[in-house]
Amino acid sequence: MTQRLRLMAVHAHPDDESSKGAATMARYAREGVEVLVVTCTGGERGDVLNPKLDRPDVWENIAEIRRAEMAAARDILGVEQAWLGFVDSGWVEGYTHDDPSGLPEGCFARVPVEEAAAPLAKLIREFQPQVVLTYDEDGGYPHPDHIQTHLVTMAAVEAAADPARHPDFGPAFDVPKLYYHISFTKLKFTALHEAMEAAGLESPYGERLNDDWVGDKSPRITTRVPCGEYFELRDDALRAHATQIDPDGPWFRAPLTVQRTAWPTEDYQLVRSTVATAIPEDDLFAGVRAPAGADR
Repeated sequence: MTQRLRLMAVHAHPDDESSKGAATMARYAREGVEVLVVTCTGGERGDVLNPKLDRPDVWENIAEIRRAEMAAARDILGVEQAWLGFVDSGWVEGYTHDDPSGLPEGCFARVPVEEAAAPLAKLIREFQPQVVLTYDEDGGYPHPDHIQTHLVTMAAVEAAADPARHPDFGPAFDVPKLYYHISFTKLKFTALHEAMEAAGLESPYGERLNDDWVGDKSPRITTRVPCGEYFELRDDALRAHATQIDPDGPWFRAPLTVQRTAWPTEDYQLVRSTVATAIPEDDLFAGVRAPAGADR
């Protein structure tokens, strides 16, 4: 019997799955891994970042449009997708989870973590992923929904493993491996910037190198997944979220050949494992996969 491998990626909004870990998911899906994206909110309060679509008719129908964009991106990546059904919290400058003032009533970030984690715990027990991907403790960046996604994922993984909790959700399931996305680091932007200049091209990364990189997360990387051949699918999936990305913006200015040479991986921090593995890793399923020639 062929081993069944399953990966769950938990994201705050439609489009997050295409900007964080998309090439990884596309690679694994095409290798036969079952991949499930869980989207916590509908992105109803997101901005329209594509100037060509910043129109009243788009704003009036943003919820429906973003669901359609998610469906298109899902099909491009070759993954399954589930909605948790919470409402986008919107952006609040200087937000911390301890101070939800300024957030709309009923939004995702205002829902008690244990309550919000329950439907995700149910999905974990049903899907039984060996690998779960989520954001780190500051959400990757401090958007209220990203921070809440981190808290909810951690709580759901714990609840899913406890047979005393949610007995109506089915048998307990302990996720073997949990990772954080480590997507945007100074090390990565430096490598891409230098590769662009070496190719004689104008680099879109120079300004980012002037950012305040105190607390740069490069040292936290434990796992680099080679997935450069899937960068085109990643970009196609991101473009499918047409309201959320400017196709003429800096995101797409670096040729894929340069990106594949300078930084051909997507990067993660292993934060929890019940299986033996060796760091550094190049496979999220290290320690999970059956030995070559064996079936499980």
